[in-house]
Amino acid sequence: MKNFEDIKAQWENQGDIKPPVNGIETIINKTNALKNGQRITNSILAVTAGLLIIFFFYVKAYLEVKATIALSLMILVIFIRIALEIISLNTLKHINFAEDNQRFKNRLLRYYKKRLRTHYIFTPIILLFYIVGFVMLMPYFKMSLSKGFYTYIQISGCVIISVGLFLLFKVIKKELLSIKQLMN
Repeated sequence: MKNFEDIKAQWENQGDIKPPVNGIETIINKTNALKNGQRITNSILAVTAGLLIIFFFYVKAYLEVKATIALSLMILVIFIRIALEIISLNTLKHINFAEDNQRFKNRLLRYYKKRLRTHYIFTPIILLFYIVGFVMLMPYFKMSLSKGFYTYIQISGCVIISVGLFLLFKVIKKELLSIKQLMN
């Protein structure tokens, strides 16, 4: 019985919880930061896709079926990821800050669940297909490049993919944390 009375006393002694004075500004700023992050992601992805398309024509990959498949796969998954980001931005754009708290939280929760699916289901699949495309290109690099440059491509490819994955998951973690904070 002593525990119950302690809990009751703590409950009664807690102060009133007041919303922050600039609560809506904080929410809008965090939402804008999320939008900017997604726009930056789309820009990076678009530049990568553009470079792959230029590379595709520069090395005349269209003359080799397997090289065409590999580069097309890499380009396609980047465009799929861009489409997912555009859909996500559109969803975020339609969340109304003027709605009552419960509706706003429900919409934000649905958005959060979509982002979870994007980051933890679609992104790994997209990365896997991108890496498969890169690995499919390796025999063509081996045939057409010097041994030293081919080794450089292998090592730098692994380093870039590893660092890219680390940064990607760091950004994903930060984004999901921001969304969680908005829901509180």
